[in-house]
Order: sequence, then structure tokens, then C-alpha cells
Amino acid sequence: GKVFPTINPSTGEVICEIAEGDAADIDLAVKAARAAFKKGSPWRTMDASKRGQLMNKLADLIDQNRKYLAELEALDNGKPVRNAYYGDCQGIINVLRYYAGWADKIHGKTIPVDGPFMTYTRHEPIGVCGQIIPWNYPMAMAGWKFGPALACGNTIVMKPAEQTPLSVLYICSLFVEAGFPPGVVNVVPGYGPTAGAAISWHMDIDKVAFTGSTEVGKLIMAASGQSNLKKVTLELGGKSPHIIFDDADIDEAVEIAHNGLFANHGQNCCAGSRVYVQDTIYDEFVAKSTAMAEKRTVGDPFTNVQQGPQNIKRALHVSNHMRAGSVWINTYDYVTQQTPFGGYKMSGIGRELGEYALEHYTEVKTVTIALDSPAAK
Repeated sequence: GKVFPTINPSTGEVICEIAEGDAADIDLAVKAARAAFKKGSPWRTMDASKRGQLMNKLADLIDQNRKYLAELEALDNGKPVRNAYYGDCQGIINVLRYYAGWADKIHGKTIPVDGPFMTYTRHEPIGVCGQIIPWNYPMAMAGWKFGPALACGNTIVMKPAEQTPLSVLYICSLFVEAGFPPGVVNVVPGYGPTAGAAISWHMDIDKVAFTGSTEVGKLIMAASGQSNLKKVTLELGGKSPHIIFDDADIDEAVEIAHNGLFANHGQNCCAGSRVYVQDTIYDEFVAKSTAMAEKRTVGDPFTNVQQGPQNIKRALHVSNHMRAGSVWINTYDYVTQQTPFGGYKMSGIGRELGEYALEHYTEVKTVTIALDSPAAK
């Protein structure tokens, strides 16, 4: 079959050739995922607590293979290996363990309706979930998608970014080692216009989750609507601003803004690429920001390279009136597995992480029983 190269961005050299998946491969993956989701399958009949145990086992295996995965991520993505080790690897471990804890805590409600009826709801898995992830945080983004989908009992067809498929492909072997049933997780490397489009248009995929550009997010939204009206969540990022008031500690504000822009070599969906500084401190802020940027070290990711407090009443007033999905005060880009992440307007639809993400991987079914019918007596 066809192959494509994955490149070391630090040197431009080909690391290896990867099998190129296309629409036919996506179709095979969907059939496997659908078979794993069918009534009576090992995955569908598995206790929810057992799902959580498998997810914790996967997290343990990633932790055991952390050094190798971090080096693989640095080689394929170009980020400093220590960032991959302490950031990306720890990130996917934390997310998997967080959602493992949710697996047996997803349930509906009993509703006190009028009349002689009993009504309750069930939160059921959606089904086969297509997931398309970007190249800037390959492992971490995979974790954000795997976690809530698996906790809710769904099956997955994932397309990693064609630039950075290696770490996610290696994690596939850990799914097998952890004991997940065949077909629950399927990873198909390939290009967006072929493999990615096939996920968006597929008539037997029930939901698609995408992290990437607004432009591609619109294409996915349109394809999903014109095919089978599959559910869609989009995490599209944006031009995130820092707002620096004159009561800030300027040195701390400079450092926070610097890290907000340059973290992960600036390749971040919420990179703080705009800075609004109160005019009374503007010149000092620019001078100190320039000096800090000029000291930043760039080089081989396997070496030692890199890549304030204010009036809380005013800060809260501003944050409460901003049309944005995440607002950080006296810090930046503090993202945790417990807190929802996503954007307003053209920055996306839905939320990743936290309890809120679970809503996007379940269907709510209402069941009403007539208690006064002859059949109920």
C-alpha cells in the first residue's frame, strides 16, 4: 500500500515511512469499531468499573514507557524532550486517570413528572466516534479525545496528524497490552483531505471531534451536516490576548506573557499572541519583553533549550464581560484535566476536559412508564 514520510522537524530528515490510510482504510476501521460497539460485545457488556480499570492500566503503561514516548515525541514533533516527558506524557496520564474515575459515575436521573408515571433518563454512549487531532500536542490531544469517549463506553476511529503520528501509533500497542477488546480503538494515519474527510463524511460514524484550524473545522461541520447529522465538537483555538493593567508586577507580567506566547514553540491553540498593555506602563513592558525574547534559546530538542498580581476586583469585572471560553488571572494557559477547555464564537463548539466533556460523548434517553396501566399491575 501507499506510504508517506514522517519528518524530524529539527533536521528535515525522514524518520521512517508510515502506511497511508485513505477512505477505504477508514471504512475498515469504522466496521471494526461498529462491531466492537454492537449489542452483546465484550465492550458493551463490560462493567463500567472495569472500563475504568482498563483506562488506569493504559495510564500505567504509558507511565512505564514514558522515556521512550517522550523521546519519540521530541523526534517527531521537535519539542524539547524534557517538555514532552514532564508535560505531554504526564498530561495524557493525568487525563486518562481522571476519566477512568468517571467511568462508573455516568448516570441519568429520576424525574418527578405529573400523573401516575415514572420517568427516568439514561446517559448512553453515542457509538462510533471519529477523532481528528493536531500535531502540536500529539499525545496530549489523543488523551483529551480518548478519555471521555472511553469512559462513556464509545468506540473510536482516530486520525493523528500526518506530521506527528509516531507516539499515538506506539500507544496503540499499549491499548492491546492493557487488555482493551479488539476494535474499541482504531488509529488510521493519513492526510486530512482523504482520511480526515472520510471520517467527516462517513455515514456510520456517530460523532466527530476535531482540534485544529477554524477553516478545517467549518469543512468538518459542513460534511457532518450533509452526511448523517453526526454530533460535532470543535476545538479551534484563536488569537488569545493578554491584558496587562498598570497595577501588575511588570516583571511577572512580562514572564507570563512571554511563556504564554512561546510555550510549545508558540504552537498552541490558545497561545497568547496578542498583548494589550495599559499606556502608562507600555514602554517599560515592551522593553523588558524584547529583552526576554532575545534571550530565548532555540536548538536541538535533545539538549537544554527552551524552545503579575493585580487588582482582583478589576480583573474579575473584565473576565466576566469577555466573550471567551477560558480566562486566566495572574497566570496563563493553566489547563488541567478537571477544568473545561474550549472557546466562544469561531474558536469552536463544545468543551474538552472536565465533567463537561462527558456531555459530548453520551446520548440522553428518556424512559416513561405508565404505572396505572393493566400491564403495570
